[in-house]
Amino acid sequence: MSRALDGVVVIDFTSEFYASLAGALLGDFGATVIRVEDLAESGRVDHNRDGMHPPERWNSLDELAHRNKQSLAVNLAEPAGREILEKLVAGADVFLTDRPLAALDEQGWDYESLCRLKPDIVLARGSGFGPEGPDRDLPALDELAAARTGVMPTLGQPGEPPVYSGVGQMHTTVMLALGILLAIHHREESGEGQVVDASLFGGNMYSQSLDMQAYLAIRDDRFLEPLSRLDAGNPMSGPMYPSADGRWITLAMPDTDKYWPAFAEVVGLEVDDPRFDSHEKRCGEHRLEMMQVLEERFTAQPGSHWKQALDAKRLPADVIEKYDYPAADHNAAANRYILNLDHPSHGAIQSLGFPIHMSESAARLRGMAPCVGQHGAEILQERLGYTVARIEELEAGGIVGGGAAA
Repeated sequence: MSRALDGVVVIDFTSEFYASLAGALLGDFGATVIRVEDLAESGRVDHNRDGMHPPERWNSLDELAHRNKQSLAVNLAEPAGREILEKLVAGADVFLTDRPLAALDEQGWDYESLCRLKPDIVLARGSGFGPEGPDRDLPALDELAAARTGVMPTLGQPGEPPVYSGVGQMHTTVMLALGILLAIHHREESGEGQVVDASLFGGNMYSQSLDMQAYLAIRDDRFLEPLSRLDAGNPMSGPMYPSADGRWITLAMPDTDKYWPAFAEVVGLEVDDPRFDSHEKRCGEHRLEMMQVLEERFTAQPGSHWKQALDAKRLPADVIEKYDYPAADHNAAANRYILNLDHPSHGAIQSLGFPIHMSESAARLRGMAPCVGQHGAEILQERLGYTVARIEELEAGGIVGGGAAA
């Protein structure tokens, strides 16, 4: 089976998870992704030792962000190390980074300098706030970008602190990978490279598209304040109801007239109940009364009962699950959204799979996250034509690392 991105070569010069993951997405579909790790810098963050995450028996973020990649460890503070990266860029299609613009200029990896090495190179950059404007040089931190969107205060309950959802990074990851593909397509048509930028600020706004777009359209202050669960206008679309075992039920039936007969039967209400026999009554004058009735009905049975009853009527409603649900879900496994893997060092593990399903050029896991410098000899020999003796010399001089000569 062919791979959609066969022949595409990406130099991964990233340090942040969201930007590194964009490279992994390209690698999933066949791109050759060469992760360049600078020996002159501190290297990867060990999330098991950063004091913010609970200990893991395997580095889950690295396995996700760096799968299907090769690793070259090189000292870019040395001319010989810089020469290696320059030669790699000259044979690549994409230079993927998340470094500040000022740092790229200072280190000589800005777009103009890259074009001198490869005239049609695509420079793809994950940023904090975009390549233009007064905030272009602010740190690329997702928490700061999310705080700027105006959405966080609306996510908590009234009187509670704002909620950081953490979903903006994933939108930025996908947009960065998509931007790279668009730039490659444009180059095939025009012969021109270009700069692609996907920002955490834009990704966080895009993750809240429905509310952001609605606010831009009507400028209603209701979008600026959090709403109580009981303030939802439609008792059958939006509110969540607790069941007898503490599991929550979520409903998504905006057109209540369409779903009312079946829904009324499920929750044990009369279809012609004069309090609720029209959409206007259900969502208007008797809205709070209906929510109180539904709360009483849902708390009378466990979540499994409601899931079975709602599914039987094919109603758009479900039980809110925890992480253990997709981890064991047969549908997630069938679509390869969750992968069960035999890790070479840690045995049987699970990892996130591929969010895109393609029938003719499916994503594949070709390799786990590499050790730092694991593919140094392979890259230097096969891509750059270096001899074993030269590689040994570079390793002895601290130019390349990770046991490249071996």
